[in-house]
Amino acid sequence: MCGISGIIGIAAPEEAGRTLDAMNGAIAHRGPDDCGSFVVPGVALGQRRLSIIDLSCAGHQPMLSADGNLVLVFNGEIYNYRELKQELRDYPYQTQTDTEVILAAWQKWGRECVHHFNGMFALAISDKAKNEVFLFRDRLGIKPLYYFQQGQRLLFCSEVRGLLASGLVPRKLNRAALADYLRYQTVHAPETMVQGVQMLLPGHYIHISKGEITTSSYWSPEKNYSREAEGKPYEEVKRDVHDLLQQAVARRLVADVPFGAFLSGGIDSSAIVGLMSQVASQRVKTFSVTFEEEAFSEARFAAAIARKFDTEHTEIKLTPDDFLELIPAALQAMDHPSGDGPNTFVVSKVTKEAGITMALSGLGGDELFAGYDMFTQMATLHRYQWLASVPLALRRVAGKSLKTLKPSVATNKINELLGLTSWKLSDAYPIIRQVLPDDYLLQLTGREALEKNRVQQLVEASRQRQEQLLPVLSRVSVAEIGSYMQNTLLRDTDQMSMAHALEVRVPFLDYKLVEYVLGVPDSYKYPTSPKKLLTDALGDLLPMDIINRPKMGFVLPWQNWLKQELYAFADEKLKNLGKRGLLRPEELHQLWQRFLRGDVAVNWARVWALVVLENWLEENELEA
Repeated sequence: MCGISGIIGIAAPEEAGRTLDAMNGAIAHRGPDDCGSFVVPGVALGQRRLSIIDLSCAGHQPMLSADGNLVLVFNGEIYNYRELKQELRDYPYQTQTDTEVILAAWQKWGRECVHHFNGMFALAISDKAKNEVFLFRDRLGIKPLYYFQQGQRLLFCSEVRGLLASGLVPRKLNRAALADYLRYQTVHAPETMVQGVQMLLPGHYIHISKGEITTSSYWSPEKNYSREAEGKPYEEVKRDVHDLLQQAVARRLVADVPFGAFLSGGIDSSAIVGLMSQVASQRVKTFSVTFEEEAFSEARFAAAIARKFDTEHTEIKLTPDDFLELIPAALQAMDHPSGDGPNTFVVSKVTKEAGITMALSGLGGDELFAGYDMFTQMATLHRYQWLASVPLALRRVAGKSLKTLKPSVATNKINELLGLTSWKLSDAYPIIRQVLPDDYLLQLTGREALEKNRVQQLVEASRQRQEQLLPVLSRVSVAEIGSYMQNTLLRDTDQMSMAHALEVRVPFLDYKLVEYVLGVPDSYKYPTSPKKLLTDALGDLLPMDIINRPKMGFVLPWQNWLKQELYAFADEKLKNLGKRGLLRPEELHQLWQRFLRGDVAVNWARVWALVVLENWLEENELEA
């Protein structure tokens, strides 16, 4: 686990070396244990190391192959490296690292070696003899990789700030991505908020050879899902899911540093902790951030799971004021703007301070096992497609009436859905996920038209790539994985955990488990109860009061903070944002005032995302 950087196409080694040092320095927080660089004419590779496997200096990167031909920088973990090492016995290993196994695999299989890896990774490998470079990103996009291309020159880094530190990337806002951020409080890959900077898509690689730079896909969930569950009885599918998840957890316990697990007391984190307790060779350490206020705290649920599995449990009690004090540091750690993130920053901070370097998380359980309300909503819309045959004019009248009688975020969305010509996934899903509606964004930006909806494009592209028709709930899962999970949850988890040099592993995103569950019929996982297939597969592992408890999430009094403790900060940022010429100042002011007055149609998240955007622009000195 670490941060990587590189420059391809600068002939002068001295210039490339200076630039690489600046990029490495900007991501030093990701790897406090070691740093290294490799610089020759045309290729410069750098790395900051957080030691997890083989803590000795033998794990130093960039790492060269035994014959000196291949040079590798690698961020992440290859969980099945021991099995691969047994398969690749002919290689003259000098270390106990998974990094060296990548080099051995490349020598045997070339670029096809990625299909043998089970893990999370972003890597760059240079082949001196062939004078070519490859950049790879893992299948699910757990680890990030950003790049900037200018002619035949390409810079890459684990963080945007590393690219900006190079001095070769203009500090200019990507105005075309602004609508995407306003709609969804994030920017969807490959675009970013910086003009010219792109994010390599999950399951993709870049090939650089003889001045040509090409991007290709090697995996996607809709093309690589398994049909193994077809025709199997439910009991057999449950056993398969249990075994795949247990194997995923076991793989992620390989580490040479103290490790633990985040434990909220919800289904996903409790499942991970329960399975850890069955396969770990030592007592599991668990960590929960709790609050004294009963309305915010999940302490009793987490404590019950800790008792059940006899974990070494650390309950970190915070008051909302404690959390509030950490918000400035969380904002400063934000590599790319996001409407969320401070929660992960706080949990990662206290876990790292407790002496843990690697933690398992339940991230991905909701997306894979239909844990969100939208799965039920999309299944219902699919079932009642016939309602779309009701004249559009009548539906629009009904929607506007409901919006007027009961103004709220929910009725606004119902109004939008009733105004659609169809309720297929590519039309309805983007609206359900959207934070600010397009009609309001036109007012806010003062524009006559907005860029095409990026989520709609992602869902439509996914549909076109399907070799067979996925079940409805699996299509929603693919939409969630390709949009919200990859571009918000995973990016926030990476940038906020690595701010504290904490590695987070996510068993629910083991690609073998993902491929299998996506092929399971809807009738086996329709959400008649919370994540039915998952909880049934776990058998009696979890108590019923955990399975049936209300979904809480990580709740904090943001609504009050923005009106009180954070008022001056937010007010200043919103005023500054209004001066940039991106949004209409009067509309921005009116939105702020509506929130302050308690307008139910303007929740705190809509305002906070704008505050975060301005703060990020100021921190990174970006020109609008």
